[in-house]
Amino acid sequence: MHHSFTQVKHPPYNSLLDLKPGERATFLGIQSGRGFWGRMIAMGFTPGVEVEMLQNHRHGPLLVAVRGTFVALGRGEAARVMVDRRA
Repeated sequence: MHHSFTQVKHPPYNSLLDLKPGERATFLGIQSGRGFWGRMIAMGFTPGVEVEMLQNHRHGPLLVAVRGTFVALGRGEAARVMVDRRA
């Protein structure tokens, strides 16, 4: 089952891959099935939470801060995480 982005009212939205180090954004949702959703929620990614990009070298894993925790994500995972850069 894929989750939709009904809470996103003003597209376009971006993926985590689009953020530069130091940039903050609001987490909107995930383009994925329940398993990945559950894992991300367990790490603090809930709709509306602010995330900050700490490391994005355009190759290799990304490092983001969410709710005071550092989270490393692979590029494939980060591509499915949707954010609003206007945060």
